[in-house]
Amino acid sequence: MSSIRRIEILGVPLDKVTLEQAAQEVEKMLDEGNTKVIVTPNAEIIMAAQKNPALKKAIAASDLILPDGIGVVIASKIIGNPLPGRIAGFDLMVKMLKIAAIRGLSIFLLGGKPGVAEEAAKNILAGFSGLKVAGTHHGYFNEKQHDEVVQKINEAKPHFIFIGMGAPRQELFMVNNKSKINGSIMMGVGGSLDVFAGRVKRAPVWMQRTGFEWLYRLLQEPWRLKRMSVLPLFMIKVLMKAMAERGEK
Repeated sequence: MSSIRRIEILGVPLDKVTLEQAAQEVEKMLDEGNTKVIVTPNAEIIMAAQKNPALKKAIAASDLILPDGIGVVIASKIIGNPLPGRIAGFDLMVKMLKIAAIRGLSIFLLGGKPGVAEEAAKNILAGFSGLKVAGTHHGYFNEKQHDEVVQKINEAKPHFIFIGMGAPRQELFMVNNKSKINGSIMMGVGGSLDVFAGRVKRAPVWMQRTGFEWLYRLLQEPWRLKRMSVLPLFMIKVLMKAMAERGEK
């Protein structure tokens, strides 16, 4: 990953790559054959990392860190080190599924309520001919069951593991178990398994392109309002930090 430039927003690192470049990095990871971790922090996750040192450490320890959120892209412009654009975790997951289909690789889906991963797997198999589903497991397990889940993954020997358990749980699971999982690329995908399972709809393309996908999700899931209330605070913190740093120069 040395060829990728990395910036920091509120102490959280982010890679300056486009979606296409991120997909190319995945191809390189496959060729290297080592276990890798991909995370996609948005403004909400960056704010959570301010109060959660373990989450902050997990993000920093990841191999590819992508900005999933228009707020993060705006923040990068405020600090004077703009990112190429937002990279939705769902979009990179689609790219990875296409790679798996072309190469005949296998995937493992971990997360969601019981039944979600299986439904997602069925739809993925129908849409990406050529890939294999090595296994699935729901996300409703506790820390004592981690080793059991890791053993199931290792027995399945997948090339890609898509983990949809939400932050910070998915990030901590990936980083804490990286040394135990053999040669797979793990990626935190949040609610993407619910989308593939057909339980949640993605925003129309025009909303995705204009940065209003968050509004569509809020309309679908009003309970997110409290979580999204951190976004104005995120912008204020970024702006104040940028102004303070410029004042020091």
